[in-house]
Amino acid sequence: MTRSFIAALFFAATSLTTSAVIADGGTTANDDGMITKSSKFSVTETLNRLENVLKKKGITIVTRWSHDAGANKNNIPLRPTELLLFGNPKLGSHMFTSNQTAGIDLPMKALAWQDENGKVWLTYNDPAYIASRHKIADRPKIVKKMTGALNKLTNVATGAAKPK
Repeated sequence: MTRSFIAALFFAATSLTTSAVIADGGTTANDDGMITKSSKFSVTETLNRLENVLKKKGITIVTRWSHDAGANKNNIPLRPTELLLFGNPKLGSHMFTSNQTAGIDLPMKALAWQDENGKVWLTYNDPAYIASRHKIADRPKIVKKMTGALNKLTNVATGAAKPK
């Protein structure tokens, strides 16, 4: 079997698993490799909750960026939109040892944003999609662990689960 064929099989299998994991209310996955969950909180509170739970788990916070603050300073109206960059070298480094181009998508990012109806959402990249994009077929356990951890951590951030 070729590496690309194995990667395609891996992505298909992992995508099915991910869809089953995220099939709770208010969660969608799309063909662009993003997972979006509805939040019970404001944009700022959603990211505060995510940042707190990540820190408790020992995950590094790289930076937090307010897109709307930058836009508004330039007289460009934008609804609340904040980005959090975070990473766990214990997991992410395994992706790099398979294919260093994964570094363009890692560390992970989570975007909290408010839609035109005032609803708040949390969107992040699906680790299975990142693996597929970079043809990483030899790290299924790492991808599964990242997917499960992100699902749990973002559920806490959005109010879909209680913090542990």
